[in-house]
Amino acid sequence: MTTSHLNGHVAGEGGGGGGGGGDEELRGGQQHREMAVDCPGELGSRTLPVRRSAQLERIRQHQEDLRRRREEEGRQMDLNASLRLKKLSQNPHIGIDNPTFLQDSYSPQQPPLGSQHTHALLELEELLLSLKQVRGCLSDQQSQNDIELVLALLNKSDFQSALKIHNAVANSMHRPSPPYPHTHQALQLAMEVRNVIQSSQNKEGLELHSLLTDTHIQSLLLAHDSIAEIEMEPEPLPTQGETLTQWGGETVKIVRIEKAQDIPLGATVRNEMDSVVISRIVRGGAAERSGLLSEGDEILEINGIEIRGKDVNQVFDILADMHGLLTFVLIPSTQSKPPPVKESVVHVKAHFDYDPSDDPYVPCRELGLSFQKGDILHIISQADPNWWQAYRDGDEDNQPLAGLVPGKSFQQQREAMKQTIEEDKEPEKSGKLWCAKKNKRKRKKLLYNAHRNDDIDNEEILTYEEMALYHQPANRKRPIALIGPTSCGQAELRQRLLNNQLERFAGAVPRKLIESGDFEKNLYGTSTDSVRQVINTGKICVLCLHTQALKVLRSSDLKPYIIFIAPPSQERLRALLAKDNKNPKPEELRDIIEKAREMEQSCGHLFDAIIVNTDQDKAYTELLRLINKLDTEPQWVPCSWLR
Repeated sequence: MTTSHLNGHVAGEGGGGGGGGGDEELRGGQQHREMAVDCPGELGSRTLPVRRSAQLERIRQHQEDLRRRREEEGRQMDLNASLRLKKLSQNPHIGIDNPTFLQDSYSPQQPPLGSQHTHALLELEELLLSLKQVRGCLSDQQSQNDIELVLALLNKSDFQSALKIHNAVANSMHRPSPPYPHTHQALQLAMEVRNVIQSSQNKEGLELHSLLTDTHIQSLLLAHDSIAEIEMEPEPLPTQGETLTQWGGETVKIVRIEKAQDIPLGATVRNEMDSVVISRIVRGGAAERSGLLSEGDEILEINGIEIRGKDVNQVFDILADMHGLLTFVLIPSTQSKPPPVKESVVHVKAHFDYDPSDDPYVPCRELGLSFQKGDILHIISQADPNWWQAYRDGDEDNQPLAGLVPGKSFQQQREAMKQTIEEDKEPEKSGKLWCAKKNKRKRKKLLYNAHRNDDIDNEEILTYEEMALYHQPANRKRPIALIGPTSCGQAELRQRLLNNQLERFAGAVPRKLIESGDFEKNLYGTSTDSVRQVINTGKICVLCLHTQALKVLRSSDLKPYIIFIAPPSQERLRALLAKDNKNPKPEELRDIIEKAREMEQSCGHLFDAIIVNTDQDKAYTELLRLINKLDTEPQWVPCSWLR
């Protein structure tokens, strides 16, 4: 069974492909019909001789009227008025063009045939040239005299100035649309500017203050804001919905869902023979919010493209770039919908790193949620025991769509199998005896138990630990445990806390031990009772512990806050140790860094915070910041601590 994801990059999400082609054909047909309606010059070419003779007759009549008027008024004519009336009769457009009614088949720079005069600007040189050409085509003397009068008019400075004004107005009025508002708070901004400059003494500031105080200006800005607020409202989404109909002898439902570009739809599909079936609806996606898609629905078409018979990879290729309003033709699932169950959110801490791009088993890599050891995950659905739906802590607002993470038992099973395979390969590499390998495998299987609690001292597979938020009481501070390899500065940081703030921090006196042993030929130990005594005084107990102590410390009622003090780079570590008059060898530096890596690998899931000690002062400041945060912010702790 193959599974893929319906999103902008995988099968089932997007808005282009064949659907886009269908839309393009529809738009092309519409353009053809519009062109057939909007080309009167072309359609009327057969009647051109009749129209020309009628036009000549009207011209002669007009000339006769002009001669009579010149005789009656002393051959004085108001040619400007005549030209203005002629222009108005040719250009019925008044005001600003509404772009809503412009045809899609042309742009403002390229008007359609038959309407060029609405956007053309009159150029003086073109007018003069045209009139001279017309004069050469006229045979009667009267017409030539009329042309001479018009030429004389065009050469006058007053007319040329009026022509320039006309062109400027026409250029402004024939813009595609009025300017889009930048804000609907112009009045508020004007008042803020007025308050800023009210104490200004220069001429410009006083003049601007006077203008912004004027009630007419304020009323104008208020009217602007009222209109701009309406203009800037987001357009409503296309209607989503569902209808039932007959399709190929089957009852189908047609579903329309709006999908944003580059945002997953939130559904996965699988193949069942020739069918493509919805296998999962992910929380927070458009599919889940619409409530129109259901698990088990068979997809027949998306945006007019037939889906039945295609595998999920082909569906991915078809829908890779789709977005906008998607139309699904579906055969509804025959399974009865279970009543909606409100699952409680479970909060867990991850004890391993996960990258879905490297996981061949994830149902959809694009829906996989990557995380690192120590991340807090909010598990919102465990309906599929193998693949939970989750958010990373803090991502819910920025990432509304949930991600897929491996379930606990599934992760334990495949990690156990992976370790078994690796153990099978070890004898081949190291030359161990077969009996040794067999015994080791038996011990591993004995240790693996999905129902046991996590234990850092055995080889159990770590996956998730259930967590809850905890705010420490003011009279019972959590002990601070500093963990790290030798020479990384944890002892110095502890001592600095104790020396600088005696009233706040204290150490513990050895007695009943949290840890004991022989470490680098020095006996060490820490008393749990003495830690508790420090806590009861209201002070913060600061400990420097070895990783072997973490088992006892975490299983007690002390609720420790564990901070790992990590070494910097090898060169930086050498410089820090040189300040303490130490001159370690290169192999000693490598041992410290390697030890830190091993500690983080084996116990990193138990650390609450990590400080890389590149500088003692900076490390001390960061340590104080983390400790202070315990008083102001709740922290994630194991649920077992609060029971």
